[in-house]
Amino acid sequence: MPTDANPADPHASRLGVGLILLTLLSWASIPLFLRSLSTQHHLDPFTANGYRYAISALFWLPFLILARRSRTLPTALLTAAIVPTVFNLMGQTAFAWGPALLPPGFFSFVFRVQIVFVTLGAYLMFPSERAALRRPSYWTGLALVVAGSVGLISFQDAAPGAPAPGVHVDDPALMALGIGVSLLSGVMFAGYALSVRRFVSTYSPVTSFGVICQYTAIGALVVMLVAPLLNPVLPASMLKADPTLPLTTFGLHAWMLLLASSFIGIAISHVSYYASIKRLGVSVSSGIIQLQPIVTALASLVIFDERLNAMQWASGTLGIFGAILMLSVGRQQTPAPSD
Repeated sequence: MPTDANPADPHASRLGVGLILLTLLSWASIPLFLRSLSTQHHLDPFTANGYRYAISALFWLPFLILARRSRTLPTALLTAAIVPTVFNLMGQTAFAWGPALLPPGFFSFVFRVQIVFVTLGAYLMFPSERAALRRPSYWTGLALVVAGSVGLISFQDAAPGAPAPGVHVDDPALMALGIGVSLLSGVMFAGYALSVRRFVSTYSPVTSFGVICQYTAIGALVVMLVAPLLNPVLPASMLKADPTLPLTTFGLHAWMLLLASSFIGIAISHVSYYASIKRLGVSVSSGIIQLQPIVTALASLVIFDERLNAMQWASGTLGIFGAILMLSVGRQQTPAPSD
């Protein structure tokens, strides 16, 4: 996987900045796309995941076929990608429910606590990074992330933004469920990032993601097809799984949202992220990505009229600062690649 870079070519640096900004905007848009599909088109998260990953898998399939024919697709990768796929599938399933239950900005700030699990896991699993645990600034950053997340939730004086049809985000039980799936997705994506490093770091990141995308698409489609069995036990206020909905009720606008979320959020953004790391290094790229919740929250204010109060903004910003501090400490050791 890519490591920290020290680009001497100004052109490479400028291109890297453009690529990481593209990645930032792409990933910031994902909760917005998922929220729109949920609120405007009544699409449940299970079905959204199934279609989005199937579309992305079709996009990558020709590349993998060509790689296989040219003998640049290692057979061992097909086995090594299984563990990262399991974490990715679980993380994606939980992640998709977040914006269906919570407004995008609020969800994104809560989800950013993922950095705690990623860095702790990396430092505990990889001896070269354990020195960071002895640095006071690492624990300061961790405390800021936790404090920011707790403050974001504690200062919730009213449910911000328009709820999804039938979903009452001011319902304490559903609010707790939304926060729970956000945190769960963070834990699963941390496991995904760590397992990517552990199992597929010796392979091309683009090829690795292509294989993981195929596997995840199969899993997401299976989950989508069996999800209707859960409908009887889901609360009445939650969206029910309906795999046929895009085929029976979607118009052009809905399909445009679904296709855009697939290409922008999955198929393209990972490649631009890897390319930016190659030109800017892990530290700069990962640091810029931490700004994603702010971009999402500002866009959600415009699109969904989501209004975080001043204390929530302060808490969320504090958490992001803590995440950047943790990254700066960790990257002084051997860099850990992202997913």
